[in-house]
Amino acid sequence: MKKPSLFPVIIATGFGSGFSPFAPGTAGALVASLIWILLYSEISYNCLLLTVLLLIFIFTLVGVWSIDQLEPFWGEDPSKVVVDEMVGVWIALLAVPDDEQWYLYLIGAFILFRLLDIFKPLGIRRMERLKGGVGVMMDDILAGVYSLIVLMLIRWAIG
Repeated sequence: MKKPSLFPVIIATGFGSGFSPFAPGTAGALVASLIWILLYSEISYNCLLLTVLLLIFIFTLVGVWSIDQLEPFWGEDPSKVVVDEMVGVWIALLAVPDDEQWYLYLIGAFILFRLLDIFKPLGIRRMERLKGGVGVMMDDILAGVYSLIVLMLIRWAIG
């Protein structure tokens, strides 16, 4: 029996975090958050925003491709595929400001994204009807967008 190629496995599993025996989606979102924190500590805020937008774009495209490569081996939307959680949390993290409260927004983005991803309200579940890698990615992208909107509204309300 043929095995899947290593590259799509690395991408789809969020650099292996999807193999976590406990809450693989949360592990994938945590890896993406740690990557964000590393970038935040090393590059300017404007460069961070551009880098995260680039990561979202690249990982969405490569994620869809990777998932499509792996579905014949692993079935539809297996729990070890977490690239979708990575992209979704990166979208939510676009709301994190560059100030002394950044870590509170990071925690809020992480929790809000995971809650929306788990409970799938407001049409998020409907995205799963899309076929293949697009369907796997789109529900998390929408959860990330909703999280971004909520966090930006909170930032606006706080001033």
